[in-house]
Amino acid sequence: MTNQSAKTGPESTQQKFESVLSREPFKGLKAILDSLSADREAVCDGVSGANSYEELLERLGYRITLIKQIHVKDSYTRVGSAGGIKVVLPYYDIPTQSSLPTLVHFDSTVTTTPKSASFFNTMLAALKTQLSGS
Repeated sequence: MTNQSAKTGPESTQQKFESVLSREPFKGLKAILDSLSADREAVCDGVSGANSYEELLERLGYRITLIKQIHVKDSYTRVGSAGGIKVVLPYYDIPTQSSLPTLVHFDSTVTTTPKSASFFNTMLAALKTQLSGS
C-alpha cells in the first residue's frame, strides 16, 4: 500500500505556493503577479529566489519605475497599445488606508510609487515567511 498523501517534489511546492498566495493578505500581490506572467512555475521560482520586490519583478522580466504619484483615472484612459499601459491595478489597503496603484506596461516595465513598492516588498517578505513555515 502506497502513501499518496506524502506527495513531494515541484508539484507539491507549486500547490503550496498557490494556496498561500491565494490567501486574503496577499490578494494585491497575487493580482500583480497574475498580470505579469501566466507561467505559474516561473512566478513560484521568482518568489522563492527573490530577496526584494524589485528583484522579483526583474526575475519575471520587468523593470520597475518609481514615480511620486499615479493618477489612476488618467491611467485608465491610457490602457491599450496606443497608451502603453497593459493593466492598471488600483490596490487599496484598508488597514493602512493607503492607495497603492501599480501600472503594468507593454514595454515590460512596472510603474509604481515608492510607498507601493515598499508595501509590496513587505508583502513579499511575509509571503516567503508563510511559505517557509506553513
